Amino acid sequence: MSNINLIDSFQEFKDFKNIDRPTMMSVLEDVFRSMIKKKYGTDENCDVIVNTDNGDLEIWRTRQIVEDGFSEDDDLEIELAEAKNIDPDYEVGDEHVEQITLESFGRRAILAARQTLVSKILELEKDEIFKKYKDRVGEIVTGEVYQVWKKETLILDDEGNELLLPKTEQIPADYFKKGDNVKAVVLKVDMMNSNPKIIISRTAPEFLQRLFEQEVPEIFDGLITIKKIVREPGERAKVAVESYDDRIDPVGACVGMKGSRIHGIVRELKNENIDVINFTNNIQLYIQRALSPAKITSIKLDDEKKTAAVYLKPDQVSLAIGRGGHNIKLAGKLTGYEIDVYREADELEEDVDIEEFSDEIDSWILDEFKRVGLDTAKSVLALSVGELVKRTDLEEETIKEVLSILQAEFE
Repeated sequence: MSNINLIDSFQEFKDFKNIDRPTMMSVLEDVFRSMIKKKYGTDENCDVIVNTDNGDLEIWRTRQIVEDGFSEDDDLEIELAEAKNIDPDYEVGDEHVEQITLESFGRRAILAARQTLVSKILELEKDEIFKKYKDRVGEIVTGEVYQVWKKETLILDDEGNELLLPKTEQIPADYFKKGDNVKAVVLKVDMMNSNPKIIISRTAPEFLQRLFEQEVPEIFDGLITIKKIVREPGERAKVAVESYDDRIDPVGACVGMKGSRIHGIVRELKNENIDVINFTNNIQLYIQRALSPAKITSIKLDDEKKTAAVYLKPDQVSLAIGRGGHNIKLAGKLTGYEIDVYREADELEEDVDIEEFSDEIDSWILDEFKRVGLDTAKSVLALSVGELVKRTDLEEETIKEVLSILQAEFE
């Protein structure tokens, strides 16, 4: 054979997706040079010519022609008599150039070369995948579910690279089966035992931010800035936005006409409630907006302790706290203030502070009611048994006993 076609000889290389041909050919050349060194002792007098277009590789060895009996190294020199057997016109001092064929290395050497090549290119491919995804941390990727396990789901991207979606990075309502398309953000990329481990997430705030960038051109173009995002995945999220152009309403642009822009995001997040609010440096106003949809009567701030006492009408308290306390918790994370909710003083005069019942009700039960913003007797009585079971960690029987004690106060 006149040359060595590497792609035909080593079919495995056709399967490598992340290595460009020139890089692959460079690796092949290095491996063949190692084979030459092993067989001839040196590769200094050998030219390895790689054709990256068709996968051909030619090896040419050059030896100096010397007087008979004067060859010090047969790998570098050839004696005149031997040279003349090849070409009678050769003279001492000429160079003899010969082509080395694949067969000349022997079957064992070729099998070893294939093994080395596959190993080196696999290593290179892993490095390329690692670099590629390391640069994509924070970006959205889409893949297909390949396998679902108890603690994580294996996703394959469009090139067949493996992405891991841990259960902790899934929205509680997520349910995947083989073949489903999944959208997530690249959370982190590590090398584990020389293998790239790519972790993706659907619960990270960055995922919600990228979804907004996809749906809202003004954010993608930089006309609207997302200042902060806080989430309780699958339950609620708050997004503070700001526009540097007075002509643009940032909240309106994010929500879209009749909610057209935000609906797609809500569906992707399994009906997660998303509150989009205008960012402001006025902390009182910022807290007021963060507690939406509740309407606040007044706020007392302690900037040193980063606390805020928020006063509302009784019918607004449950709105401010939200189901499971998510609204008030997210408002605190968004603003950086610890928020405490209180009913207005004039309403309290007709009511009874829940602490007044400490001689009849255990303190840990009272603390549980206060934890969800129910700090007066009437605020507890205003809710049904079912609603109180949902909001607190108390048993139904315990709640019924408490309601009976509180009701007696007003009879």
